Amino acid sequence: MIAVADAPYLSRPGPNLAAGLLALGVHIVFVLLLVVGVSWQTRHPAPVMVDLWTALPETPRPPAPPIEPPPPPPKPAAPERPPAEKPVVKEAPPPKPPDIALEKEKARKKAEAEKLEKLKAMQAAEEKALADAAREEAAAVKKAQEKQLAEKEKKRRELLRQMEEEDLMQRMADEEVRQSAAARAASARRQTEIDRIQSQYQDMIRATVRGNTRLPPDLQGNPEVRFLVKLLPTGEVVDVKRTKSSGNAAYDEAVERAIRKSSPLPLPADRDARAAFVPELSFVHRPKE
Repeated sequence: MIAVADAPYLSRPGPNLAAGLLALGVHIVFVLLLVVGVSWQTRHPAPVMVDLWTALPETPRPPAPPIEPPPPPPKPAAPERPPAEKPVVKEAPPPKPPDIALEKEKARKKAEAEKLEKLKAMQAAEEKALADAAREEAAAVKKAQEKQLAEKEKKRRELLRQMEEEDLMQRMADEEVRQSAAARAASARRQTEIDRIQSQYQDMIRATVRGNTRLPPDLQGNPEVRFLVKLLPTGEVVDVKRTKSSGNAAYDEAVERAIRKSSPLPLPADRDARAAFVPELSFVHRPKE
């Protein structure tokens, strides 16, 4: 039993020899590396130069050490922050087909562009409305000011016109007073002149008719006969009408024949004086006047 158990121990000298040889080789390589490394690092010594001094140089005094500022007071400790909550990681949705995503992205961009255009249009419309309102307000204010100035100017002109009218009326009244006296005097002089002319031509007409009258031989006294004679502006007799008889038919007929024979009767050239003869003349005839 013992001989069989010791059999393995008798075969171990082989591996031990190999291990020793291997360890020896490793040491030899290590020694070679040391030798080579030392030989590579060997340098020739540099020459040494020595300076000779007769006396020692003065050594400068060291500068005064800087005064250090007092340390700042300690900062209060920052309050401890509560631990941040871990963000909830949402699961990404499953990828969609690229064509549908692209179409949706285009539609989204198009909708955003349309919305932006609408906003710009609304903003432009609001700005335009504000500008129009401001212009209208300014125009209204200007119109009100112009109207107020026009009313003031109108009142001023009206006052001036009223003053001028009052002044003119006063001057006209004064002139009328002055002219009234002169007009009355002139009218009186004119009427006197017309009366004189009419009286003169009445005498001329009576003389003309008397010169053409053939009185009856048995006429007695100074009978009066009246006629209404229609005349033209030239003095021509148009019609003779007896308005009052003398009571003597022969005398009345003789005077009527004389009036017709005297046509045209003498009339004044003055229109106002001729108005007493045209278109009708009241003619009175007495044989002894």
